Amino acid sequence: MSTKDIVDTAVAAGQFNTLAAALTAAGLVDTLKGAGPFTVFAPTDDAFKALPAGTVETLLKPENKAKLTAVLTYHVVSGKVGSADVVKLSEAATVNGAKVAIKTDGGKVHINDATVTKADIDASNGVIHVIDKVLIPAG
Repeated sequence: MSTKDIVDTAVAAGQFNTLAAALTAAGLVDTLKGAGPFTVFAPTDDAFKALPAGTVETLLKPENKAKLTAVLTYHVVSGKVGSADVVKLSEAATVNGAKVAIKTDGGKVHINDATVTKADIDASNGVIHVIDKVLIPAG
């Protein structure tokens, strides 16, 4: 089992710099360093770059902290849900309160319209599944 928590594991991977900056701006770092366990569907830096121009910059502004928090908590599920369990689900309730749709198709797992590109990155307080798009909650 990893000795690094979810945040430290993501930072060490080097492909989640935007996610780390967003977690800091939203004040969620301490939460995701907590006991958990958590399952995080983590969008890569490339996933954030694929958002419409200015989206990330707008979300990172202090006055948009509530929106940013809603987006980030939409990527987190309470409990440690490994890929063997994810594929058995059709949806999952996120910490945000909204649900994400889960679909397996052709050996690939989709969370809403994002595809899991790497699963089961173990952390001391949960697990990370890498996704190729940022999940945006309805509304």
